[in-house]
Amino acid sequence: MGIEGGFILLFIVATAVAIAVRRLQLPYTVALVLAGLVLGALHLFPAPHLTRDLLFSVFLPGLLFEAAFHIDLRDFWRNRIMITALAVPGVVASTALVALILAPVAQALNVAHGFNWRYALVFGALISATDPIAVVSLFRTMGAPRRLTMLVDGESLLNDGTSIVFFTLSLSLLAGTVVGPGHIALQFVSIVGMGAVIGGAIGAAASIIMRRVDDPMIEITLTTIAAYGAFIAAESLGYSGVIATVAAGTLCGNFGARTGMSPSTRIASATFWEYVVFALNSIVFLLIGFEISLPMLLTDWLPIVLAYTVVTASRALVICASRALLGRTRERFPWRWTAVITWGGLRGALPMVLALSLPDTFAYRELIVSMTFGVVVLSILIQGVTMPVLLRRLGLNGESPDQLAYETHRVESLTADSVLQELEHMSGRRLVSAQILEPFREEYQRRLEGAGEKLQKLTLDARLLRRRERARVRRHLLVIERDRTMQAFQQGIIGRKGRDRLLADIDARMVETEPENETDTEEPPAPPA
Repeated sequence: MGIEGGFILLFIVATAVAIAVRRLQLPYTVALVLAGLVLGALHLFPAPHLTRDLLFSVFLPGLLFEAAFHIDLRDFWRNRIMITALAVPGVVASTALVALILAPVAQALNVAHGFNWRYALVFGALISATDPIAVVSLFRTMGAPRRLTMLVDGESLLNDGTSIVFFTLSLSLLAGTVVGPGHIALQFVSIVGMGAVIGGAIGAAASIIMRRVDDPMIEITLTTIAAYGAFIAAESLGYSGVIATVAAGTLCGNFGARTGMSPSTRIASATFWEYVVFALNSIVFLLIGFEISLPMLLTDWLPIVLAYTVVTASRALVICASRALLGRTRERFPWRWTAVITWGGLRGALPMVLALSLPDTFAYRELIVSMTFGVVVLSILIQGVTMPVLLRRLGLNGESPDQLAYETHRVESLTADSVLQELEHMSGRRLVSAQILEPFREEYQRRLEGAGEKLQKLTLDARLLRRRERARVRRHLLVIERDRTMQAFQQGIIGRKGRDRLLADIDARMVETEPENETDTEEPPAPPA
């Protein structure tokens, strides 16, 4: 059987798993890994190997671009300090902690004689990248706070690039070609910074063309070119393809799509990328299961358990330290979120591919590969499966059924009312005859009345609804404040320093409207002094 037949069988398995998990309380990606483990152990059919070239040329650009394409730049900017702290110094600190803890403990337990901090540093660098695809999907399904989802998702977009760069630098350090911290810092800034510049240029070019072209097929093709072109261009020049793709995706999503695409094109683009991500995730998580050898994991269970414990504990320390350092800033978040962000740090395909990319002559290669595969499996199976329980225990599992029904019927009412207003507008301008419009008016009037009746039948906590409505209105008003402040700056009414001061105040008040910061008081919170 050729590689084409292998991929067809993988899609068949992925489809079967997707159908099965609809009846099971199990994240889709977790089920895919389990299916891959079983099929790989049974050797029913050969599957393509998850190589570095395959991951970098096929899977990673598409997955990164789609995530960046749908990130709201304003939300990202409001949380930029925490996301950057977790994705850059957080990864560095986690890598260092893994190396400092794992090496002496491994030698003390006779897990690996001579496994010093330099080899542990290589392992720490490759294992530090998180892959929260299963967790983020679960967050959205269970209605977790939007900002919590943004922190976990935003961190994963950037820490892939950090991990790859420091993995490369750790190998150079082990070989003696990196001379010191200054050289490492300079290389890191160069690789990441130039990657962002290349991706930004490609994303800006694609966005400009989108504004000049009104063809869904061409515009969707431009997003595909931006996703894979940015990655290939940056990698071929020796810079970070991950950061380039993230930059291109962010620009295409926040500028190209919003200012250049028509509503129908945005829907078509979203549908296209939704399927691309489904297909890529399905195959990559199945291949993770195929790559893992259960006998190898059972043989090396002690170093795997040790590595998993150290990696998880190191991440917990980094998350707690980051929360403590930013606790007095406007980007603070509740302490209970630290457990979710820590537990949401699943590992995926990237660490496995980086481990497999180590040369055969590399000392302790087999040990590092075993520990990497083991940590990936344990994080996906343990953390992925138990995350719903953790969210429920911490009260972060979103809305109650009554609240969901309230929001659904309320939006039904709003949309029906908007359609009725548009029909009145069309009638007033005599665009369509009244005889044609009247059946539509009656239909949407019935929908409006039906939604209103459903809302009246709901019995909800009035104080909770008022608090949520206040928060929604305040967020809307703060967005208007921010937009008007930016207009004043662009018109020369206010200088840069005054603009930054006002925007910081607006952002601080925006944080206060997050559900986790809402109070039970009847009066809206006063703005900070």
